[in-house]
Amino acid sequence: MSLDRLVSLTADLVRIDSRSSVSNLAIAERIEAEMSGFEVERTDYLDAAGVTKRLLVARRGQGGLAFSAHMDTVPDIGWSRDPWAASVEAGRLYGLGSTDMKGPLAACIVAAQNLPMDVPVCLMFTADEETTKLGAKTMAETSRLARDFAPCGIVVAEPTELMPVRGHRSHIEFTVIARGVQAHSSTGQGVNANWALVEFLAEMKTLASRLRTDPALLDAAYEPPFSDFNPIIDNHGTAVNISVPRATVRIKYRFSAGIDPATVIAVVQQSAAQYGLECSLVTSGDPMELAQTHPLIRFARNITGQASTTVPFGTDAAMLQTLAPCIVLGPGNIAEAHKPDESVALDDLAAGAALFATMAKAAVTAFG
Repeated sequence: MSLDRLVSLTADLVRIDSRSSVSNLAIAERIEAEMSGFEVERTDYLDAAGVTKRLLVARRGQGGLAFSAHMDTVPDIGWSRDPWAASVEAGRLYGLGSTDMKGPLAACIVAAQNLPMDVPVCLMFTADEETTKLGAKTMAETSRLARDFAPCGIVVAEPTELMPVRGHRSHIEFTVIARGVQAHSSTGQGVNANWALVEFLAEMKTLASRLRTDPALLDAAYEPPFSDFNPIIDNHGTAVNISVPRATVRIKYRFSAGIDPATVIAVVQQSAAQYGLECSLVTSGDPMELAQTHPLIRFARNITGQASTTVPFGTDAAMLQTLAPCIVLGPGNIAEAHKPDESVALDDLAAGAALFATMAKAAVTAFG
């Protein structure tokens, strides 16, 4: 398996801007160019902003392992170098999404290309993983090719340092809106929407503290055992001399399969109603979690020689698990993701591609 080929493909993918806010058609077309010999299914949809996105499913054979990766990246915030240059220095490739997850995506492709023709394999490439997971949701609900392949399991190739992840949290995103009256702030004729948020935010701070101490809301199988509860406040560009007409708080709450989110949902909704605020929520699917004894987990442990673990973040597995049992396993370190000057070790990508090929071949016997 050629390292040069793997590095070249990763660099090509990094050089294409596929932030979640823009269309991913260019990167989807570049990936499809690699799918010679595979049956390919394209699914286009519009995201909430009306931007065209494309999903790709490619398969050869039926009933083997599927490998999933997302094409989108987070924004290029805080970079000191060109995020899309894909420069290679001291055994690492630098670029936006190099670790999360264009490098792992390239490893999936190269591994599949190098498999014997009689080894079944399916590749599932999604969009909007970094935002709404709408791509994976759409794929799980509509993909004929994925269902016809009937995978024995899905490997979501997020960076885990090649450790098999059997469980991760999912999330609920709350959007709470306060309304005011816009005016020049000196006239006293406006109403600043921020003031309507003060009591609500105080109660959210109390809830955040409770999430770290209430045994009913803790899960010792995860590190950290408490859930993420992260508020972001947006005044939508209002200047400091204008009374704020609209203030929006978005809160991301993560929870594992062992936690019932109903308590948190009720507290947020009741608090918003008490203070006359608009409140809505969206979910990213159910948390993914397989038992230590699940056949896919045992298989991954045997192949990797590593114990399975859990992680606090979420992936497309939350949506794709309706198609088949999922495990999260891929090259690279999640600590590199979403940071300025993100990079991935070339040796890690090579190890990932080799492991994926080994898994695909071994699955024929293990699940055949």
